[in-house]
Amino acid sequence: MIFYEPGHHKEHGFKHDPFKAFVSPRPIGWIGSIDDQGRTNLAPYSFFNAMASNPPQVVFGTGSRPDGSKKDSQLNIEQTGEFTVNIVAHALKDEMNETSAALAHGESEYEVAGLEGAASRLIKPLRVAKAPIAFECVYKQTIELECWQEPHRNFVVIGKVVGIHVSEDVVVDGMADVTKWQPVSRLGYFDYATVTEVFEMFRPKSAPGPT
Repeated sequence: MIFYEPGHHKEHGFKHDPFKAFVSPRPIGWIGSIDDQGRTNLAPYSFFNAMASNPPQVVFGTGSRPDGSKKDSQLNIEQTGEFTVNIVAHALKDEMNETSAALAHGESEYEVAGLEGAASRLIKPLRVAKAPIAFECVYKQTIELECWQEPHRNFVVIGKVVGIHVSEDVVVDGMADVTKWQPVSRLGYFDYATVTEVFEMFRPKSAPGPT
């Protein structure tokens, strides 16, 4: 069994920091936002997940620009109070990857990736038209985390889901069938995976059922 303290992985034979490979797979939150001038932004975040269901709440983690200033997604969300989370299907993996490029503020990732945006119902930011699932979210708060590399900074952005779009193509017998959209998840390094198979495990009888 290898033991090391974070930041000392190379002393134990690892070529790159394996932490993100160990905490995997991680769903990708494809975050849509607009700035205070109404210009769109779309960016993927692999530090993303759902944190509660009643009401549904999501979080994503973001670093800063090298000078410590906030990235566009966080800046836009904090200014406007709204954002979308688009779930990345396997069929959209290349477009998602295109939107990870660092563009000038105000330049649209939708245009660069050849994506069509669709109007949300309750908020202003667009959702990805071809995304099988999209959440409309309102901003709740930001928490700043510790960072080793000043002036770089780390943040967690929290939002509440107020609307959900679901394609009829991924619903089977009243249940969402994850194999129909095969969500893309981030592993470590430059590796990704998609979900193509699932299995069931039922809770012990003494535990409450799913909600």
